[in-house]
Amino acid sequence: MRDDTEIEVSVLSGLDGISAAEWDACACPESADGGPPDDPFTTHRFLKALEDSGSVGAGTGWDPHHLVARQGGEVIAVAPLYAKNHSQGEYIFDHAWAHAYERAGGRYYPKLQIAVPVTPVTGRRFLARPGHEAAGRAALVQGAVQIAADNRLSSLHVTFCTGAEAEAGAALGLMHRTSQQFHWRNRGYRSFDDFLAQLSSRKRKNIRKERRTAQAFGGTIHRLTGDEIRPEHWDAFWVFYQDTGARKWGMPYLTRAFFDIAQETMRDDMLLVMVERAGDWVAGALNFIGRDALFGRYWGCTEHHPCMHFEACYYQAIDAAIEMGLATVEAGAQGQHKLARGYMPVTTHSLHWIADAGFRRAVEQYLEAERAAVNEEIEVLTTWGPFRNIEPEETE
Repeated sequence: MRDDTEIEVSVLSGLDGISAAEWDACACPESADGGPPDDPFTTHRFLKALEDSGSVGAGTGWDPHHLVARQGGEVIAVAPLYAKNHSQGEYIFDHAWAHAYERAGGRYYPKLQIAVPVTPVTGRRFLARPGHEAAGRAALVQGAVQIAADNRLSSLHVTFCTGAEAEAGAALGLMHRTSQQFHWRNRGYRSFDDFLAQLSSRKRKNIRKERRTAQAFGGTIHRLTGDEIRPEHWDAFWVFYQDTGARKWGMPYLTRAFFDIAQETMRDDMLLVMVERAGDWVAGALNFIGRDALFGRYWGCTEHHPCMHFEACYYQAIDAAIEMGLATVEAGAQGQHKLARGYMPVTTHSLHWIADAGFRRAVEQYLEAERAAVNEEIEVLTTWGPFRNIEPEETE
């Protein structure tokens, strides 16, 4: 006789093995009211677009092994899990760990990664139906660690999890790591000028100068979403994305097909900033829309115009967030240059499990020192920001 209180964890080789309704009941239960998800990146439609487009899967180093926890036959929790044979596209990097592990005679790859591929956005990683959070999270952690141990894998990593998940994961025996990003916060601004009024005079003047310079390029800047985005826009944006990807990563992470699939299934989740001059698209920036945040993801151009990167990526996003009543703009990984433009440092979190006890102790010592250094850096950077009396912030 089956014990309906027991939680069973299984592994899926792709999202074809679970319905969108079952997955999203765990990934974005807040969307049951018909509104947008907190973020779209763990939704069935986003992760399946990655799979269906070939952006993850065979030959990419991101092989899906998604976890599904069931209780009494009902799906109560899921996690996007991947087997990885490299450390690219993670943005919380463990290259030094891999090198040290292999110099000591170990085999670091493959490893397991609970993450949204090539997406440095904080969000829930242990996705549970309301009321099953603690039990679902514990089952997913235990399941992932068991898979790693049974297959003699070096490690398990959970990247860009929430602060609450980091605390709970540490209590379950995972190691906690911190890093930082730069986010813009909407403090009830009614306009971009309201935001500027909160800055020091020098920073305010600099931003106004950058916006005037960018907007004098001789063309028009468009913000498009939903059905306003047309195939011609993706054709142009693909060229921008390829150029940026080739320069930053060596090759683009996403395939051309991803953008076509996203247009079909996620067009209302996206805000595309497109720059037009003399009838040609010359630059663009892609953002994703969450329930209370705008997430800047990709940028590229075929013509250089002074300050256009700042305008298209940062200032247009602030304008849009104010108009849409969103609380936050997350502008992606890295970039202290964002500080002078109103994007303040925040803490990001990850969790890690390492099989080898000796190596685990060494990493634990490193992470303790790193957390202290990250906290100190955020405090220092906050004092350098364009605002006065702004305290360091935590991600949720």
